[in-house]
Amino acid sequence: MIHGVEIKQLVTHTDERGFFREIIRASDPIFPEGFGQWSHTMSHTGVAKAWHIHWRQTDWWYVACGTVRAALYDARPDSPTYGQLQEFLLGDGHPPVVLKIPPGVAHGYRVLQGPAHIFYITSNEYDGTDEGRIPHDDPTIGYDWTRWPEIK
Repeated sequence: MIHGVEIKQLVTHTDERGFFREIIRASDPIFPEGFGQWSHTMSHTGVAKAWHIHWRQTDWWYVACGTVRAALYDARPDSPTYGQLQEFLLGDGHPPVVLKIPPGVAHGYRVLQGPAHIFYITSNEYDGTDEGRIPHDDPTIGYDWTRWPEIK
């Protein structure tokens, strides 16, 4: 696991009417940085959004529907996991979780089954001075966003 990245397993309460799932509480141990902004994005099958990075802001992602492959890259030179990549499958067909992405960890996703609806909380309100982009094909990272699930 990349240093500082966390997963919160979610509990779903199901009955004949449907389900209820609590996503995040202000008192959650995964949420000490607190609330700045809540956003919702929708992307279609095949869309890739990468790489994005913040130096001060923490993100918490929840995929409400659809399936995405999220990829993280530790770009913090002082981190014990500097240079490591990590992937997560989020959304339909996978255990419901919240993914915490700390500052300095580049992140992106590819929609495997869409439309995918991602709700995310950030620890700060939007600040253009903390919005970083890294090319999707950056050779230092070496991640292949065109890769689809393996055929078995």
